[in-house]
Amino acid sequence: MASALSAPAILNILPSANANTLTALIPDIYAALDVVSRELVGFIPSALRAPSVERAALGQDVNIPTMGVQTAVNITPAMQVPEPPDNTWQTGQMKLTKARAVPFGFTGEEQRSLNTGGPGYLSARGMVVAQALRTLTNEIELDLAVEAAANASRAYGTPGTTPFTGDQIEDLAQIKKILDDNGAPKSFRSAVLNTSAAAKLITVKNLSRVNEAGSQMTLRQGELLDIFGMSVKDTGQAVNHVKGTGAGATTNAAGYAVGATVITLAAAGTGTILAGDVITFAGDANKYVVVPTGGDADVSNAGTITIAAPGLRQAIPAAATAITVANSYAANVGFSMNALAVAMRPPAIPEEGDLAVDRMLITDPRSGVSFEFAIYLGYKKVRYEVSLVWGVKAIKPEHIALLLG
Repeated sequence: MASALSAPAILNILPSANANTLTALIPDIYAALDVVSRELVGFIPSALRAPSVERAALGQDVNIPTMGVQTAVNITPAMQVPEPPDNTWQTGQMKLTKARAVPFGFTGEEQRSLNTGGPGYLSARGMVVAQALRTLTNEIELDLAVEAAANASRAYGTPGTTPFTGDQIEDLAQIKKILDDNGAPKSFRSAVLNTSAAAKLITVKNLSRVNEAGSQMTLRQGELLDIFGMSVKDTGQAVNHVKGTGAGATTNAAGYAVGATVITLAAAGTGTILAGDVITFAGDANKYVVVPTGGDADVSNAGTITIAAPGLRQAIPAAATAITVANSYAANVGFSMNALAVAMRPPAIPEEGDLAVDRMLITDPRSGVSFEFAIYLGYKKVRYEVSLVWGVKAIKPEHIALLLG
């Protein structure tokens, strides 16, 4: 599924007293990328980049305005222009939450040892740098996977069963349906699968038979093609959710209209309903996802649970209605690019500078992420550092759907 890696792209070399110190490192990094194991990346290239957030300081809130639902009115002729209604803006927030680095160093004696009885200092240094790229890339990918799965609007599939059983790709069609029903843009959609679901998908005969698929890429190279308007990718950082222990829970008898997201429980049942749980209400086949702050630690206490927007697709009657918590699942995620955002930048440097003798930005060919490399010279020792600042946010949960596995 992965093509041959291209050489890392140097974006910028910042001026320093030793401008060529890190430039000479590039061939060693490239050589090491061919031998260091790498996990698959699907969420990073599918998410929206948020440049306005990248300009913020670490931990600083950045408002993300979204427009609420507009209401139509009857046209009434008049001699005066009617006053327009006020716009209803909804404001979410995103911030850079992580400043992470992978440091490593060598003493002069260690360098000599590598050159005389080991793989050579330059080769060893390149492999350590490649492992640093791997570590930080996996962290970003996992953060996006967790954020997407936790904020999905609804779900489809059978928990505990890998999708695409029996040479069928209907599962992806149902994810498309959820996105369509919620009004997600038809462009820039992605479906990011775990490796088990991806392995199942590439064996579907309609995709591997050249005369039916119209391409030999899946058969010959295992490449996942666009299906139903979604760019299909796989990830090595998929989320596995363990369900809550809730049993016998019901809603109260208030009744809830289509679009409701906060549901009050009756004092019934036992156990917990956790954030990320997939639940159903009696008489409604839709599978709803409990939002990160919407769980209930004890369903018998008549508390509330909150499901993701756009809320109920079918009204709950004014009677106690049984709630079923689905089994634990592996989260495959379909979403449009505008639903999931990531902001990334190098760490901020004081205006006076710091003790680094050289620093540069280099792009990882697997993920497309640009990391900062810096070198600090000490007493008979050198410190290297690979670093990045980032944050992730599901800014439009309505445009995210889970394919359960």
